[in-house]
Amino acid sequence: MELPTPMVAARDLVDRIARRSPARLAVAVFATVVAVVTLLLFQPAATASGERPTLVEAFFTATSAVCVTGLTVVDTATFWSPFGQAVILVAIKVGGLGVMTLASILGLAVSRRIGLTQRLLTASETKTNRLGEVGGLIRAVIVASVTLEVALALILFPRFLTLGVPVGRSAWEAVFLAVSIFNNAGFVIMPEGMYPYVGDWWMCLPIVVGTFVGAIGFPVILNVWVNRHSLHRVALHTRLTVVTSALLVALGTLFIGAFEWFNTKTFGLLPVGDRILASLVAGVTPRSSGFSTVPIGDMREATWFLTDALMFVGGGSASTAGGIKVTTLAVMVLAIVAEARGDRDVEAFGRRIDPPTLRLAVAVAFIGATLVGIATLLLLTMTDLTLDVILFEVISAFATCGLSTGITHTLPEGAQVTLAVLMFFGRTGTMTLAAALALRNRRRVIRLPEERPIIG
Repeated sequence: MELPTPMVAARDLVDRIARRSPARLAVAVFATVVAVVTLLLFQPAATASGERPTLVEAFFTATSAVCVTGLTVVDTATFWSPFGQAVILVAIKVGGLGVMTLASILGLAVSRRIGLTQRLLTASETKTNRLGEVGGLIRAVIVASVTLEVALALILFPRFLTLGVPVGRSAWEAVFLAVSIFNNAGFVIMPEGMYPYVGDWWMCLPIVVGTFVGAIGFPVILNVWVNRHSLHRVALHTRLTVVTSALLVALGTLFIGAFEWFNTKTFGLLPVGDRILASLVAGVTPRSSGFSTVPIGDMREATWFLTDALMFVGGGSASTAGGIKVTTLAVMVLAIVAEARGDRDVEAFGRRIDPPTLRLAVAVAFIGATLVGIATLLLLTMTDLTLDVILFEVISAFATCGLSTGITHTLPEGAQVTLAVLMFFGRTGTMTLAAALALRNRRRVIRLPEERPIIG
């Protein structure tokens, strides 16, 4: 009997784990990618000075890039060398596509087919219910990401040229920024950051559009494309995602603009047109992109609180955005409305939402709030900072948003590691993590008698 080679044995082991618990393998592979990127950034060649960064600096940056967050403990433009920035760019791309989706793409390129394991892995990460949809979803991921990133780069490239940036540098900054925008990563390599472009429509509109499209999710993009000639047939998930996202952007833009309109440290001294653009950017970026054209630390506390709420919700499921997702919020709001009306069923757009979906929404929101609460308590014990500042940073990390009041680099290493772990939890998904940690699925034959406790 011929013994299997180590490669065959490893592949068989991965296949067994994937079939038994795709979510658990997804978390493990994501952690492996973070470790690999950390190792690459830990090399002296990754820094502009040629000196080896600290392990925390490499680990935090790697986690932020793979988890497409954008929080940084060092300046991306000046601290990292071109090699280090290229590693960050690849990490953003891998994290944006999703490790499992990328594995399926590679498998398809090699074998011209997608195996059951790859389908299970991709279905786990992208929340696809039917395995037959995975192939179409992967094609949507490839087409959408490449098309949007190329389009964004082509729009931004001439803008950098008009600003006097050399051709080679303009191309590099345009490509980096385009990938960062679509993947909602929030990293920039312009030494001056985004602040000089607060009134630049040519620079900011791509951020607004790219962030919104990247945050609605690949299943929505696929569903809209398939039903492009009959949009009335789009799925309930698509309708909930688009409508809720648009509503949150509109409300965020309106209220943040109102709160900051006369704040001389942010919008107050800008022309009216620039204030409107700054409000729009500030209303869209909490979807998870993390770009900011004004200093977040100078905003009013009311703006911080509203941004906290917007970041916690995040973007669409199976998207480059983080948070508990807009469909989670939509389902819970619809359930509240149904309860207030005395309706037996939770309904939207002529469809009925089943009870398991509502339970899942409540679980996702509760787990997310619990993670934020624990991390907030930990950081409060590690620092002397106030609750409002800590809460903003923690929610930004959990929602993989990247907006910051400017305290990240000043935090002690223990607090930075805590934020990095929270970014990982936020990117892998609260329910994916819960499924990965579950020892087994409970199947009960006997159901206990029903009784309703008093609520409220």
